[in-house]
Amino acid sequence: MAKKLKTKEIKKLLPTLPSWKVVRGSLYREFVFKDFKEAFGFMIKSAIVAEKMDHHPDWSNVFKTVKVRLNTHDVKGISELDFKLAQKMDKLIAK
Repeated sequence: MAKKLKTKEIKKLLPTLPSWKVVRGSLYREFVFKDFKEAFGFMIKSAIVAEKMDHHPDWSNVFKTVKVRLNTHDVKGISELDFKLAQKMDKLIAK
């Protein structure tokens, strides 16, 4: 089971995700792509990763922008699972 990270732990890990920030108790990032097709492709790839992890993002898509919020509902806050999923999502756009 995931464990809710303390503020000190989150601050220590956050530099490993330079494009992410903490907003209202969640890891948050906006991904902007060339067009809708690219944005939706990213969402499909991310969904497959999230499903394998059994850890699903709160997200939205408008045209070429995907907004992602990650938190662990079971612990009512941010856990290591959120950092792991964020890292995997970042790697998907690095390809």
